Amino acid sequence: MTKLVVEVHDACDLMPKDGHGSASPFVEVEFDEQRQRTQTKPKELNPVWNEKLVFNVNNPRDLPNKTIEVVVYNDRQGGHLKNFLGRVRISGISVPLLSDSEAIELQRYPLDKRGPFSHIKGDIALKIYAVHDGSYYPPPTPTNAGNFETEATPVFKEINTNKLQEEDVIDDHEKKKKKKRDKEVRTFHSIGTATGGYAAAAAPPPASSGSGVETHVMKEKAPTVETRTDFARAGPPTVMQMQLPKQNPEFLLVETSPPLAARMRYRGGDKMACTYDLVEQMHYLYVSVVKARDLPVMDVSGSLDPYVEVKLGNYKGRTKYLEKNQNPVWKQIFAFSKERLQSNLLEVTVKDKDFAKDDFVGRVFFDLSEVPLRVPPDSPLAPQWYRLEDKKGFKTKGEIMLAVWMGTQADESFPEAWHSDAHDISQVNLANTRSKVYFSPKLYYLRVQVIEAQDLVPSDKSRMPEAYVKVLLGNQGRVTKGPHMRTINPIWNDELMFVASEPFEDLIIVSVEDRLGKDEILGRVILSVRDVPTRLETHKLPDPRWFNLLRPSLAEESEKRKERFSSKILLRICLEAGYHVLDESTHFSSDLQPSSKFLRKQNIGILEVGILSARNLLPMKGKDGRTTDAYCVAKYGNKWIRTRTILDTLTPRWNEQYTWDVFDSCTVITIGVFDNCHINGSKDGGEDQRIGKVRIRLSTLETDRIYTHYYPLLVLTPSGLRKHGELHLALRFTCTAFVNMMAQYGKPLLPKMHYVQPISVRYIDWLRHQAMQIVAARLSRAEPPLRRETVEYMLDVDSHMWSLRRSKANFHRIMSLLSGITAICKWFNDICHWRNPITTCLVHVLFFILVCYPELILPTIFLYLFVIGLWNYRFRPRHPPHMDTRLSQADSAHPDELDEEFDKFPTTRPTDIVRMRYDRLRSVAGRVQTVVGDLASQGERAQALLSWRDPRATAIFILLSLIWAVFIYVTPFQVVAVVVGLYLLRHPRFRSKMPSVPVNFFKRLPSKSDMLL
Repeated sequence: MTKLVVEVHDACDLMPKDGHGSASPFVEVEFDEQRQRTQTKPKELNPVWNEKLVFNVNNPRDLPNKTIEVVVYNDRQGGHLKNFLGRVRISGISVPLLSDSEAIELQRYPLDKRGPFSHIKGDIALKIYAVHDGSYYPPPTPTNAGNFETEATPVFKEINTNKLQEEDVIDDHEKKKKKKRDKEVRTFHSIGTATGGYAAAAAPPPASSGSGVETHVMKEKAPTVETRTDFARAGPPTVMQMQLPKQNPEFLLVETSPPLAARMRYRGGDKMACTYDLVEQMHYLYVSVVKARDLPVMDVSGSLDPYVEVKLGNYKGRTKYLEKNQNPVWKQIFAFSKERLQSNLLEVTVKDKDFAKDDFVGRVFFDLSEVPLRVPPDSPLAPQWYRLEDKKGFKTKGEIMLAVWMGTQADESFPEAWHSDAHDISQVNLANTRSKVYFSPKLYYLRVQVIEAQDLVPSDKSRMPEAYVKVLLGNQGRVTKGPHMRTINPIWNDELMFVASEPFEDLIIVSVEDRLGKDEILGRVILSVRDVPTRLETHKLPDPRWFNLLRPSLAEESEKRKERFSSKILLRICLEAGYHVLDESTHFSSDLQPSSKFLRKQNIGILEVGILSARNLLPMKGKDGRTTDAYCVAKYGNKWIRTRTILDTLTPRWNEQYTWDVFDSCTVITIGVFDNCHINGSKDGGEDQRIGKVRIRLSTLETDRIYTHYYPLLVLTPSGLRKHGELHLALRFTCTAFVNMMAQYGKPLLPKMHYVQPISVRYIDWLRHQAMQIVAARLSRAEPPLRRETVEYMLDVDSHMWSLRRSKANFHRIMSLLSGITAICKWFNDICHWRNPITTCLVHVLFFILVCYPELILPTIFLYLFVIGLWNYRFRPRHPPHMDTRLSQADSAHPDELDEEFDKFPTTRPTDIVRMRYDRLRSVAGRVQTVVGDLASQGERAQALLSWRDPRATAIFILLSLIWAVFIYVTPFQVVAVVVGLYLLRHPRFRSKMPSVPVNFFKRLPSKSDMLL
């Protein structure tokens, strides 16, 4: 004998029904005309029952077709009266069979309404399974099932196995109504959802057991109590989908409340809070070593190589030593974190650099309790002369100029200071750890139109040359097409595009070459970009100019200059200042301004970003005996920032704030975290390692609101998705021109020239790649350099490469969009088939109203959109969007797909792997080809209606068209609409399971698929 066991565990957040803000709930479970109930929990909106209800399964093979109904009621007057609190209907096909090796999970189901006007909320935790032979054992309890324990009653502390007697609460009339409603059952299927690691793969399909009960094998590392928000498939009558499974909680944002001055509303009158209010204050002891004078001679040779050592506890900082100088000038600043102060006494010592042992010259002591506090915008503290003392405390010869003060990271000396955590870094490599601001070079598009050439002279005069033109600009090279015919006066009329950057130091080299003469150069002209005219917006293109083509060798050039004759070429060259040069993907661009400053618009706001800290970083230098030397890079518009490098820690605290002008709110800021691999000098081939990055779209931020979150740093590696830590950010978008910001939503995204004279699609990706290379090369020449690997990662230089994972993600995005249309079609189909008679009747009434008053159609649609938008305002996102691992298909990507994605171009993999991937790509492309062919067939059938390709079908169609034209002309439109509407909404009794006549007629129309080879 098979038994069905329903363990009713608890419910949460029930709707109060007793008029006093509470309820006395009990649960009633009905299965196969068997009904049982739990005990009543008085005055409890979060009741815990822990009761087990057992039902007989007469025929196990029919269990998948049965429905388990769980209803929560509010007990009034000892069970004689009750209020409906919600229900759940579970299909028997989702009931697993209990075995000794399985752990049946506790599942949470959202409570459903009984009707459209029911006020229901909350969810219920159930455990449902089937057992054999009448004897059953409680399933193994998950180790972390205690996550849902309450203080009042511990979960699983005491299990009540008493079987309650069946109660005839619902009369026969209600039973008949329930049987009718069974067609509208919303059933939940148990689908395994991974919760551990990188998000496990989907659960395997259910295996059919010998008794006909379908089971699910759910193997999870750490089973937890899940809220059922995954797919819910209905039984045979209906199919209902709920929202997709959510992301792994490890990959979600974590909201924080750090003690920021902006949130504390500037309490205490701190001056730093005025402009530096999105970070936590960090106090530092600053020591400015300026210079010294009249230092004594320490060597026998009469020379002195002085340097200064600043010591505070175990921290020591040193200046550069200056050879043979008794009046040295250092101008160096040291910063000691107040959190790490190990002494109350600061010691500044002047020493003489020597081969064996450095000589002591003199020193000065400072008591930290007497150091003044300075906060900007106060002027810098004036340094003073201090007399040096010997080891015994007596004044000696020589003086040193110092300034010592206590400040914060808002001090202007902070970026250039030597920090105490960098005590083991040499002065030469200290620059690689400092914070800096960079600006991308100003980029322009260079348009070169090659029109024609005249009087070309090939070396072999017995034949006509096949000439083409090669244009070089720096590292960029483009070639024109060949002429239509071989001649010494070729005509090309070809246009080439390049990317040029300020200052215009590159040269344009235009050479005419002969393809038949082994690329023999027939002539060359060299131009400077500085001499090229600039075009603003839609101004007329400059007139073309003739240029003399000179031979490459100097001797031949001099000879040609003496001669009056030379070959010529007609070119039109100009710098396009009305375009925006794309140096990053258009999907997450941070700048949309044109190149010319005269065409740029006023800013609409200010973006302030506080880079606070990071936590749980992975040790990137574990092999070297270190942890991580982390720094951040942020890019918005043409402004890049780099924070200082926090050395050898997994929990760095930067607390640095930066500001950008915002010209368009529909832009994205990118913030990346990297591990500095150049703190002790450059390694051969050493690159800064990626820790992760964050993208935030400004249009998703509310104005003047401060967002503080921990953002997970996710990196996709060949071994899978990895979380490298969390980045703590504070953001605030302040709007300074509200009207202009709102008006931008009606303006084009890119400058005017992109629409008036658009650039060819075949050029866009190539030009973007060239722009990225120019930006990366320019920033890598700064000091400290923003290295090429960092810039390329921030700009997503490889985003255009093929990836099966991205292709699947884009496919799922399209299907998600189409699911809305599918849901509407399904709803309309349910209306037509009278699945819910009340809803169908209401639709009939609405249909008649709209037919009688057609002027209400558009107002009804827009009012409906308004109401939906107003309703969704309650559920608007409260946090900035972040990387979605489920949407990206990153947590379920196959290792071979990731290996293919990270493969270089061209490939470096073995032949058999490349062959396997090629076959897989052919398989995918074959399916796409089939779908595209089916779509083409449907379109060709529509064309065949009037093409007389099938003369009988076309004759039938045009005859019916004539009849319909006459019928619609003589019949009022309302009558036609009512007849058509009633036909579409007719009752299922008047419907046939066979396809309709129009569908049959359309499918019989010919397509061109039979004409394909």
